[in-house]
Amino acid sequence: MEKRDGHAATTEYPHPFIHRVRLPTAHRIKGIILGSVLFPLRLVLVVLLFLLMWPIAMLRTAGLSEEELSRPIRGWRCWLLHAMMLSINRVMFFTLGFVWIEVKGRRADVKEAPALVVAPHSSFLDMVILMPTQLATVVSRSENVNLPVIGALLGFNQSVVVSRKDPESRRKAVTQIKERLTSNGYWPQMLIFPEGTTTNGTVLMKFKPGAFLAGVPVQPVLLSYPNKLDTMRWTYKGTTWVEALWHTMSQFYTRVTVEYLPVYTPSQEEKDDPNLYTNNVQKLMASCLGLPATDYVMEGRVPVRKLGGLSLPVEPPAKAALSLLRRDGVCVAEVLAALRGVLDARLSGALGLKAGPEELAAMLCLEQPLTAAQICALYTKDNTVDLRHLYLSLSTASGFTAFQSILHVAFNMYDPECRGHLPAEALSGLMGALLGAAQRDTAQLYAAASRDEQLTEEDLLRVLTTHPTYQVVVNQYLKPEEAGSPPPCSSSTNGKVVNNNRNMSNGNTTPSSNKKTD
Repeated sequence: MEKRDGHAATTEYPHPFIHRVRLPTAHRIKGIILGSVLFPLRLVLVVLLFLLMWPIAMLRTAGLSEEELSRPIRGWRCWLLHAMMLSINRVMFFTLGFVWIEVKGRRADVKEAPALVVAPHSSFLDMVILMPTQLATVVSRSENVNLPVIGALLGFNQSVVVSRKDPESRRKAVTQIKERLTSNGYWPQMLIFPEGTTTNGTVLMKFKPGAFLAGVPVQPVLLSYPNKLDTMRWTYKGTTWVEALWHTMSQFYTRVTVEYLPVYTPSQEEKDDPNLYTNNVQKLMASCLGLPATDYVMEGRVPVRKLGGLSLPVEPPAKAALSLLRRDGVCVAEVLAALRGVLDARLSGALGLKAGPEELAAMLCLEQPLTAAQICALYTKDNTVDLRHLYLSLSTASGFTAFQSILHVAFNMYDPECRGHLPAEALSGLMGALLGAAQRDTAQLYAAASRDEQLTEEDLLRVLTTHPTYQVVVNQYLKPEEAGSPPPCSSSTNGKVVNNNRNMSNGNTTPSSNKKTD
């Protein structure tokens, strides 16, 4: 098995969610010259081909009832329109520069392997794999259904549609996928990218279990672009999709290799444990690619690492927030003092614990309101930030306070009734505040730390600092940028943040009775 080319893990690529196209000057000049001709020409042709596909896609589903659409489309709508759509798609990708597609191995039929699992996922142009897979059924985001042409094509394909924001939609999609994969060939073969998002090719991300929940055989498929210039990739950060499209369409051609591996039939143990099945297929494909199999995953549009059920953001928002504050010359120690004063008042009062950009700028006396908006955006998508999350994560990242003291404050914040123990849902909130990212699965941590279904502060500290899995979170992930005492800050000299509330915590008493500053 040949080893695929990928980026090495370097400072430039510290994680798989960033990629930048680096072109030598000669190639850049060549790309500008060719792109000025090829890009507009190819773009016009692709638009025309899309417009040609639109009525064919609409015709396939025209006049069919919801009940009929819930079954595989048969008859002339299948064999005639499917052949036409496949031909037009091949012409379209040929127009984009995918002159030939090298295929290795044999594609299993639907009864041998109801699902094709494809990796690594590099770009939206990975849809080129629809050609050798004969337009296999795909899974798509619900937002795409409303897009012109794309929505009609998804209907043509009878795709499984899922909303990432709606848990009920995700449950329905899982049920639908299971039904199709266990239909014994009644439904067409499915094509799934188990990584769920695109990467820079340095690793193979943790697979999502959707294709493996039914416990049926799958066929692993390796997709690669063995070109001198890596222009295809479009990731969370770095080269934009427009740049990737421009660089790719500015080349005379783009080589593609599709390799079908032998069908993977799960053991009974893997059928009983879909996570084991998922991880084993990931390791197999990673070995064939010559890449490490990792626990990186995209969760709620935030890239994270999975560790013992916890979600560790690869770009901690607290570190970015500290950079923003320091960029504006703001004293971080006084920011923490001001936040603590507000929290002490709000935890014992009726005011909410969230703040928007304007309110945050006012309470921290920030001269740049944009900074407050940028900080809010780091923690949430709804333009507000939980002040507990901001305070606790900044305290941890700044290194001004010992972790034991921060955990004590956090425990009190999530145990407002002073019961001395936390329920499972409160642990999710506490860990989310420390890590700066929502925690959807803290069951393993709760089970490891709780006794008699009660989680005390002492037991949580013990597990986080001694458990072989969770001590990694404290020793590596929650390790501050720079340890030591806070630099001297004065509101009279700095003028950025003024703390008028001296009701602070020393980490040994409840928030409402503390007197010492952090």
